Amino acid sequence: MGSQMVRERLSIRIAVSRLEKLRRIAKQKEKTMTQLVEDWIDKLKEEKPS
Repeated sequence: MGSQMVRERLSIRIAVSRLEKLRRIAKQKEKTMTQLVEDWIDKLKEEKPS
């Protein structure tokens, strides 16, 4: 990914327990929560238009 990438903020409502889980996993993996979410999004497969 280029260093000049435009970034936007994503705001979501999430259960406190899930947020705490995300924080724990980020700490264990030494990543930011943003990095974890971006990794997950990158793994998603887009369906081809029919």
